[in-house]
Amino acid sequence: MSVTLDKTTTTKMPAPAADSTRPRVVLGPLVEKYALVLALVAVVLVFSALRPEIYPTANNVQNILGSQAVLLILALGLIVPLTAGEFDLSAVSTMSLAAMTIAVLNVQQGWSLLPAIAVAVLVALVVGVVNAVLVVRLHIDSFIATLGSGTVVLGVVQWISDSTSVTGIDAGLVDATIGTRLFGVSLQFYYALALVVLTAVIFQYTPIGRRLLFVGRGPQVARLSGLHVDRIRGGALVTSALVAALAGIVYAGMLGGADPSSGQSFMLPAFAAAFLGATAIVPGRFNAFGTLVAVYFLVAGVVGLQMLGVASFVQQLFYGGALVVAVALSGAVRRRTASRSAR
Repeated sequence: MSVTLDKTTTTKMPAPAADSTRPRVVLGPLVEKYALVLALVAVVLVFSALRPEIYPTANNVQNILGSQAVLLILALGLIVPLTAGEFDLSAVSTMSLAAMTIAVLNVQQGWSLLPAIAVAVLVALVVGVVNAVLVVRLHIDSFIATLGSGTVVLGVVQWISDSTSVTGIDAGLVDATIGTRLFGVSLQFYYALALVVLTAVIFQYTPIGRRLLFVGRGPQVARLSGLHVDRIRGGALVTSALVAALAGIVYAGMLGGADPSSGQSFMLPAFAAAFLGATAIVPGRFNAFGTLVAVYFLVAGVVGLQMLGVASFVQQLFYGGALVVAVALSGAVRRRTASRSAR
C-alpha cells in the first residue's frame, strides 16, 4: 500500500503574535502614564483657541502657575496618608489654623514673624498627633476621626479670630510668597515645586516611601513582614498636618493675613488633584508629579471656563465631577496594575 502526498498543497504559518501586539504593548502603558498630560495640553489648546486674546498670554500663565501653590502643597500633603491607606479630612482646617495663628500672633499680639510661624507649626503638629492617636490608638476610622478633628479645629479658628479676617501681616512674609517674582512667577510656586521634587524622591527612592506603599496595599501583610504599621500610619497623618502648616504659611503670605472660612474651598480640589494624580506618571499610585499635573489640569479648566463667562457655580460642578471621575479612574488603574503584577 502506497501513500502519495499532494505537493501542490502548502501550509501558511501565521505571523508571530508578538509582531502584531508589540505596538499595543509599548504604547499602552505609555499612553496610560501621560494621558493626563495630554489632556492638560488639550485643555490649554482649546481655551487658547476660544479666548486667544487672554488665555495664552504670559501674564495669565504666570498667574495660573503662581496662584495655585497653596492647593498644590495641600494636595502633596494629602497623598502621604492616602498612600498609607488613610484619609486626612482635617488638612484644610489645619492650614487655616496655621494661617490664623500667624496672623493673630503677628498682627494682634505684636509677635515677630519667625516665632509666630514656629507656634503655627507646633499647633499643626499637635493636630497631627491627635489624629494619629485617634486613628492608631483608639482605632477610629481615619475618615471619621479627621472629619471630627477638622471640625473642631475649624471651631478653634473661628474662636481665636472672632470669626473675622485678620489683615496687615508682616510684609516680609508677603514678599517671600507673592511680592518677589522669578521669571515672572511668584516665589510660592517654586516652594511648591521644590516640595514636589522632594516628595517624589522620598516616594520613589527611600525606604520610607516603599513602606508607606507597602502598608497602604496590605497592612496585615506589612505587619507580618516586620514593619511598624501603626507607627507608619501615625507618621503619615502627622506629616500631612505639617505640610498643611506649610500651606498655611504660604496662604497667610498670599492673603497678607488670614480668613477664618475661605480655606475650606480648598478641600474638594485638593482631594480631586490627589486622586486624579494617581492615574498619571506612576499609574495606580499616589505620586507627586501626577499630583502636579492634576492640579494644573483642574485649574486650567476652571480658569478657561471663567474666561468664557460661565457662571461661578460651574467651578464646584467641575471640581466635584473631577473628584468622582478621579476616584473611579484611580481605582480602575490600581486594579489593572495589580492584575498585571499578578501575571
